[in-house]
Amino acid sequence: MSENEAVGASGGLVPVTEGEWAGWSTWQSDAFEQRAGPFYERRDDDGSMVAAFRAEERHMNGAGFMHGGCMMTFADSAIFTIATDELAGSHGVTMHLAGDFLDPASVGQLIEARGEVVRAGGKTIYVVGMIRADGKPVLSFNGIIRKITRR
Repeated sequence: MSENEAVGASGGLVPVTEGEWAGWSTWQSDAFEQRAGPFYERRDDDGSMVAAFRAEERHMNGAGFMHGGCMMTFADSAIFTIATDELAGSHGVTMHLAGDFLDPASVGQLIEARGEVVRAGGKTIYVVGMIRADGKPVLSFNGIIRKITRR
């Protein structure tokens, strides 16, 4: 699948086989995140999960920096990527998401989110993380996921 084939398509997590994002995967079934990003994810060599996207003009606010809503949408997506192993294929909803903006991000930068699950038990998963733009910290975030049973 090319990186442009994912936008607006149906389906689950699918691998990207060409372009800048070859070797990554994206969620075809999440139309909002596809339009907001699209966002990509993969497992690093150390076993941790990383989420990423390339900052484009459409992600910027009127001042020319990445819109805070875009960055928080990415953080919301990233908590689920980071908690992949704890979710173990189940679904979840965001119960809490908070972020501290540290620096602006600009067009062309590689935006990456990494983090860790600090606690998981029962139906609740606690995640902390950092979003970086070309390696520079731009947003620290924390979130709580509630596992749910799909109806």
